[in-house]
Amino acid sequence: MKRRPKKALTHLAADGTARMVDVSPKPVTARMARARGCIRMGTIALEAIRSHTIKKGDVLSVARIAGIMAAKRTADLVPLCHPLNLDDVQVDLVPDPKLPGIRAQAIVKTVGRTGVEMEAIVAVTIALVTVYDMAKSADRGMEIGDISLVEKSGGRTDYRIVD
Repeated sequence: MKRRPKKALTHLAADGTARMVDVSPKPVTARMARARGCIRMGTIALEAIRSHTIKKGDVLSVARIAGIMAAKRTADLVPLCHPLNLDDVQVDLVPDPKLPGIRAQAIVKTVGRTGVEMEAIVAVTIALVTVYDMAKSADRGMEIGDISLVEKSGGRTDYRIVD
């Protein structure tokens, strides 16, 4: 992972107060961000999710929709985030018996002046929180974690974690 040199904080006004960054001078470019995370649980809870026997319904379908909705509402949740018109939001939730648990990934795209990293991270986070909410009757000890930005493109810099 590359480290960029330290520079002035962009979300602080001259008087030290928090402010939204002015992105109007930035060029409009295609932007993409991919984030991931997981929720660990017992094998009984994982099997209940996979077999659709959780009483609240189809956990992964509901969590996928929750992640998409969350990406679209990110600016309402993160105070200095710009409201964006999103062109595409994909949320994938995959059971992984090796965890055991569910792995989540979100890919968010737009064409604009600022990136969609926060939207991808919020989508993964809320999708996983929804899995917890729907499956907590099977396992209250589930653990959400490993949430991170995996990749971003567009704007001045591209970023990618090499696994």
